[in-house]
Amino acid sequence: MQRLDFAQAGRDLEGITLSSTETIETTPETGAEQGHDHTHEHHHHGPSLNPECTREVEVEIPADEVSRAFRNVTKRYRKQARIPGFRAGKVPESLIRRKFADSLRQDVVESVLPQHFREAIEKAGLKPISQPQVTDLLLEDGQPLKFKAVFEVLPDFSIEGYQDVRIPKPETELTEAEFDAELERIRDSRSTMEPVTEERALADGDWAQISYRGEVAGEGEAAEAAHQPINGEDVLIEVGGQNTLPAFNEALRGAKTGQQLRFEVSYPEEFGERRLAGKTVSYDVEIKGIKKKIQPELNDEFAKELGEYEGIEDFKQKFKEHLINDKKRRLEAEAKDKIVEALIAKYQFPVPESLVQQQVDARLDRGLRALAAQGMRTEDMRKLNFERLREAQRDSALNEVKGSLLLDRIADAEKVEVSDAEVDRELEVLSLQTREPLESLRHRLTEDGSIARIREQIRREKTGNLLYEKLTA
Repeated sequence: MQRLDFAQAGRDLEGITLSSTETIETTPETGAEQGHDHTHEHHHHGPSLNPECTREVEVEIPADEVSRAFRNVTKRYRKQARIPGFRAGKVPESLIRRKFADSLRQDVVESVLPQHFREAIEKAGLKPISQPQVTDLLLEDGQPLKFKAVFEVLPDFSIEGYQDVRIPKPETELTEAEFDAELERIRDSRSTMEPVTEERALADGDWAQISYRGEVAGEGEAAEAAHQPINGEDVLIEVGGQNTLPAFNEALRGAKTGQQLRFEVSYPEEFGERRLAGKTVSYDVEIKGIKKKIQPELNDEFAKELGEYEGIEDFKQKFKEHLINDKKRRLEAEAKDKIVEALIAKYQFPVPESLVQQQVDARLDRGLRALAAQGMRTEDMRKLNFERLREAQRDSALNEVKGSLLLDRIADAEKVEVSDAEVDRELEVLSLQTREPLESLRHRLTEDGSIARIREQIRREKTGNLLYEKLTA
């Protein structure tokens, strides 16, 4: 199932954003003083909303309440203001109102607006899922405060017929051949290369240690210099190996240490290495030595080298269990993704742009963290074209949001519940992964609204499991 992270927009209506056309600008100080951050969460893409999911409420706050707020805020400023030439708390009110006009107005708005906004949306039966944008705000002391707030809501759509979606049930059984191949891979990773000391010719199964130089036919010296040179020292090639080119196999078979060979290789058009695809290369090869790959025996000693196993049978059994679970989990996850894809294709409905942009943020955040983990420097990250990156993520983000909205609606229909014990289990896993003590983790995630998101995520996963049971045939 896709990992989705819907931000808690609707949960914190204190953080109401004023649209860019607004006259009241939040100054950083007043925002900090209130403990809110008023910068729009997605300032980089402007407050674009999907018109089909957008709703608007108009609110009017009585004049006497506005005046009371002005008086209270001014009183607080008088107490705190430090102005040269005046004793603390003795600054004239008129001076306070003139000097701190903007931040005073901002504080008045913050003290009266959220409560009335909440009442207005409750009355209208609306649940905003995006930061409300306030427009047309009129504020004068002694006059009613009027404003409009614009925000997105979840779309209403039908999920009738979701039970009719069918996806083939994957074959999750582990075959003997798959088990043997994985066992062979582990054995191969532990093998050693031993030099062959007897004087003899190369045969299939041997590894030739060679130095070579190649020249692309018809490209001459100048073109050769422009390309990376085709050469190598002490390279090991398996004679008769399935990844060895036939021309190399033929040339190396029967050759001896110290011999110099010359031969041509014509590479197919679809060859993996682009600069060689479709080209003919003439090679000068010197055979430096012959090596044999010695694979360890599958015995108890080998098992004990791999870890805490009683013996080879114990290792085989545990390794098999691991492979069985891994294949089952992988194929079931793919099937669940296919179910969600089929549902996305089946239902058309408008998707709130704010959720799509939050999902773009989450994807971008993961991508940048991965780049940082691979060693990309911060200054190089700053040079990335973020507009292009955001645009490239948009389609996937849109589908992930659609998938989540569908799963949430199906969860409602199927009455999927998440118990506190299930949330606790998830927190215990997180606590182990992050090495943060469980209680401080729980406190932090409750504070920032993440617990609700974790619960939402578990519910979607349970719904995905339920659909897998019902809809795979």
